[in-house]
Amino acid sequence: MSDRFEIFLAVPPGLEDAARDEAAAAGFPDPQTVPGGVTFLGGWPDVWRANLELRGPGRVLARFAEFMAFHPAQLDKRARKLAWHQVLRPDVPVRVEVTTRKSRIYHAGAAQSRIETAISDSLGTIIAADAPVTVRARIDDNRVTLSVDTSGEPLHKRGHKQAVVKAPMRETLAALFLRQCGHDGTAPVLDPMCGSGTFVIEAAEIALGLHPGRDRDFAFQQLASFDPDAWAAMRKQAPPRQTELRFHGSDRDDGAIRAATQNAARAGVADVTDFQRRALGDLVRPEGPPGLVIVNPPYGARIGNRKQLFGLYGALGQVLMARFSGWRVGIVTSDGGLAKATGLPLLPPGAPVAHGGLTVSLHRTGPLPRPGG
Repeated sequence: MSDRFEIFLAVPPGLEDAARDEAAAAGFPDPQTVPGGVTFLGGWPDVWRANLELRGPGRVLARFAEFMAFHPAQLDKRARKLAWHQVLRPDVPVRVEVTTRKSRIYHAGAAQSRIETAISDSLGTIIAADAPVTVRARIDDNRVTLSVDTSGEPLHKRGHKQAVVKAPMRETLAALFLRQCGHDGTAPVLDPMCGSGTFVIEAAEIALGLHPGRDRDFAFQQLASFDPDAWAAMRKQAPPRQTELRFHGSDRDDGAIRAATQNAARAGVADVTDFQRRALGDLVRPEGPPGLVIVNPPYGARIGNRKQLFGLYGALGQVLMARFSGWRVGIVTSDGGLAKATGLPLLPPGAPVAHGGLTVSLHRTGPLPRPGG
């Protein structure tokens, strides 16, 4: 395996541009969007840093080999020639996952067996379904691409959210929606239906410059290329940035407020976040500069009845128009009709994104006008 190889950042389709912008802002070289993710060329330190610092990707894959194979025997022969010892460790179990599309090797199970045998014969590595390291093989139009999943647990699992409520927003999705709304940590954020606090906590971490992966482990720590000393130096973070801003969440549910408060404390952002039990009609504009209201209301497809939700969305729009002039708004919903029911001056919606078995879109506004303005 060469010192530079293709690194793939997996993100939900529809959010590739936001993920590319994040990777570019973090200094990764010439990131390019592809369906379902972002690619760039780099080395193992780039893999480690992507897992540690990037908020949007769900996984980081290191693509370490590519070749053509038109039948299983050819796949077997070429897989056995790979320098597996440069990627995998003999003492760390591995599992193999295969997808195949438009290829003469059409049986994924047979291809998986060939690759597993090549690894075990080359290294003596144990193959196990619950292994901490996963090798992924994609066979597309007879081209075999081999990657190792360097993340392990999905990257939305930051290690802080233990308390959750119904229909939670994944941290990675929240981070990309915040980016699409222009949040860079220099303005306050408020979520009036905050649930377990994901949007608020992500926004606060961005403002403080905290790395999302600071408190968890990764699969790359089990690979042959891992350098513990270099990783320890990379992981050692500067003190959090100072900010006078506050990040606010409210919800009508006591359990949600308890969960959000606990999650914020575990994330180390309790000092800059504020969670209050509050009905939508009691929503208060925070003191200080205008910022972003971002909310993931009920959709009706999963919680409650759609007809009843028109009143909720209408009330949300009325409160925001009356009390939040100068603030921008982002609404994540699966139902464009409900978004329009807010009466807010919405921009064209963002691309549809898969979330929890549904397809959602981000509906944004510019700065809200003054009432009557």
